[in-house]
Amino acid sequence: MELPKVLLAPMAGVSDLAFRLLCREYGADMTYTEMISAKALCFGDRKTKALLNYEGEARPRAVQLFGSEPETVAKAARELQGDFDFIDINMGCPAPKITGNGEGSALLKNLPLAGEIIEKTVKAVDVPVTAKIRRGYTPDWDVAAEMAHIAEECGAAAITVHGRFTSEMFSGKASLDAIAEVKNAVKIPVIGNGDIFSAEDALNMFETTGCDAVMIGRGAMGNPFIFREIKAALCGEKINPPSIEEKIKTAKRNVELVVKLKGEYIGVLESRKIVSWYVKGIHGAAEIKRRVNSAKTLAEMEGILDDLLCRAYN
Repeated sequence: MELPKVLLAPMAGVSDLAFRLLCREYGADMTYTEMISAKALCFGDRKTKALLNYEGEARPRAVQLFGSEPETVAKAARELQGDFDFIDINMGCPAPKITGNGEGSALLKNLPLAGEIIEKTVKAVDVPVTAKIRRGYTPDWDVAAEMAHIAEECGAAAITVHGRFTSEMFSGKASLDAIAEVKNAVKIPVIGNGDIFSAEDALNMFETTGCDAVMIGRGAMGNPFIFREIKAALCGEKINPPSIEEKIKTAKRNVELVVKLKGEYIGVLESRKIVSWYVKGIHGAAEIKRRVNSAKTLAEMEGILDDLLCRAYN
C-alpha cells in the first residue's frame, strides 16, 4: 500500500475518533489512534478497547501500539491487523510514565530490543509495520539514523522521526537536519514530524529534509483546517484559512461528536480542553474558557459557542 502523504499524529487525549473524523474531513490522508498499550489490549482492558473505535472512519487508518515486550506487541498487532491498514510502534513518546516502564522513547536506549519488537511484529502481521522515533534519549545519545537502519533491516515499511531528544520534551525546535540525516541513511519512506503549525512549515519540512510524508501533531489541535491548507499548498493552490465562524462551528461539531461517542458527562468534561484549543487567539477567548470550564451539559456548551458565534457575526 502506498504511504499517505499528510498524516495526523497519534496523540494521547487528542486523536480520539471524533477528532480523527474531522481531520479526515478537512484533508488528512490518514489518521492514527491514540497510543494503545499492547499489554493492556492483550489483557482485554475495556478502556483500551474503547480507544480503538473506528466506526465511520475511512481507510487507510493506522493504530499505534506501545510496549517493551516483543511477543506482546506482536500479539496485539496480530489482533488488530484486520481493522487497521498500518501498525505503528511507538518508540518516541517522552512521557515519564511511559519511559519509566522502558516503553516509548526509552527503547532508544536499547536498540537491539527495539529491533526485536519491530521484527517480531512484522512477522506476526500481513499489513505494513512502521515505527515512530525521536533523535535519541539525550543529546549525547543521537541514534536516529542507527535506529532507522535497524528498523529497515527488521522489516519496517516506513519510519517517522520527531526531531527532538526525549530530554527536550517539546522545548526548543525540532531538528530538520536530524530528519534529513535519517532520510539519507535508509531506503524506506521517512515521515517528518515536529513543529508543523502551518502549511509553510509542512512545505519547509518536505523541502529541507526530503521526507516522503509529514505528520502533524500539536499543530492540528483545535486546527483540523491545517490539513486542507497543506494539501492546497502542495498543489500550488490558494490557502484559505478558517474564518472565526468556521472555527466556532467546527468546535461545536467536535463537541457534539465527542458527546455522541462518549456520553454527555465524559464528553462535556473532555470538551472543555477541546473548545479552548479552537478559541485560542479569538477575542474574548479567556472569558469563553472560563465559561466552558464551568459547563456541565451539552446544552450549556452549545449555548456558549452559539453566543460566541453571534458575537462573531455582529
